[in-house]
Amino acid sequence: MTSRTKAGGERNGASKDHCLASVITRAVTSNSHWPDKDEFLDVIYWGRQVLGVALGLVWGFIPLKGFVGLFLFCVINAALVYFYASSFQGIDEEEFGGMWELTKEGFVTSFAGFLVMWIILYSGLHYD
Repeated sequence: MTSRTKAGGERNGASKDHCLASVITRAVTSNSHWPDKDEFLDVIYWGRQVLGVALGLVWGFIPLKGFVGLFLFCVINAALVYFYASSFQGIDEEEFGGMWELTKEGFVTSFAGFLVMWIILYSGLHYD
């Protein structure tokens, strides 16, 4: 198995690693320029997945239950994405189809991960 070199001397996969590092750097740097809109939407999506699992762990340890837990998750999740996009990154939401499109990007899968972590941890720690 040989690996071909690309123009500029990069091996296969090296440009992907460089691209991922660039996206991560822009994600944690305020007011970054996002030439590819899909990259920013990917950052929102994966950030939401991490947030969903983290909040599920916290809710399971606390132990929070019922509608209060669901409502708090929805409010915190939507608020953090809104403030990240508008305040930290300073993006023009109209370029992405409005703030509603950014707010719902990856919400359902984040909610699923949250529920799985919350239910498993709560059941394991606080249920007889």
